[in-house]
Amino acid sequence: MEQNLNLYQVFYEAAKHHNLSAAAQKLYVSQPAVSKSISQLEKNLNTVLFRRSSRGVSLTPEGELLYRHVEEAFRSLKTGEELLRSARAGGICRLSIGVSTTLCKYILLPLLKPFVTENPNIKITISCQSTFETIAALQNSSIDIGLVGIPFKGTAHKTHAVSYLPLKTIEDIFVAADTYLMPFLQAYGNEPHTDSRFFEEAAFILLDKGNISRQHTDNFLSAHHMEPSNIIEVNNMDLSIDFARAGLGIACVISDFVQKDIENGTLRELKLGHTAPKRQIGFACPSKKQVNSAMDKLIQYYSSMVYGPGS
Repeated sequence: MEQNLNLYQVFYEAAKHHNLSAAAQKLYVSQPAVSKSISQLEKNLNTVLFRRSSRGVSLTPEGELLYRHVEEAFRSLKTGEELLRSARAGGICRLSIGVSTTLCKYILLPLLKPFVTENPNIKITISCQSTFETIAALQNSSIDIGLVGIPFKGTAHKTHAVSYLPLKTIEDIFVAADTYLMPFLQAYGNEPHTDSRFFEEAAFILLDKGNISRQHTDNFLSAHHMEPSNIIEVNNMDLSIDFARAGLGIACVISDFVQKDIENGTLRELKLGHTAPKRQIGFACPSKKQVNSAMDKLIQYYSSMVYGPGS
């Protein structure tokens, strides 16, 4: 905003009351001071905002346009002040969390209801987005805390000004339905990955390249010279699992999320001769921002549920 907020306050009151004297009384200043402020604003904006007459002032079309926006701005400020007073009076804390759809479903959501029940004074807002988007939101302070896949050191994505608090170790595995795998096992044996034709023919279901899990998978495959020719890209791990269940290909997923499928035979783990390095998920916070009480309660609650009391 290029203009001094005080000039807009004067403009708002004058437009609201259609009278400079009434605006002066409302603002506890003299009428000449009101006139001077309006003239200054008109000069700054290079436009005429009011028509003057013996009965008072009325807005020009340009003034009407500006007034609508100024009125909305002051209404928003008033609402913000009222919410702040209400929150302080009731001890309400607000906490905004960034988390991927997958981590929200499997990690955050199962414990969220008891956490909210135990902490009714904490009002939570959740933004479902990729880990990289959550990191960016933390860097520009649009959210308070994130639940993310912790990037490895040297990651191509910039993660400066963000601190990580590990919560859980996870492992990526490759799974598929028996109906999809059997033709490859019959053609290339129990270790189809040893035949280059397998990677030319099989479809691999991977997350899109904007996802940190995809970056981890690509690094693993590249390190062991495994280059799938047919890739089906999806934007969340639930879809990867569903596609694998439907027999559409081989999905790279977090092992914890498909244990029941493996146990009941819906999916089978496919060993590729190497094990993907384990990685961690955890909370992410802006490095320069002090952890507030609501953030601390969330971190401590989830840590105690994962590692046990006293962690």
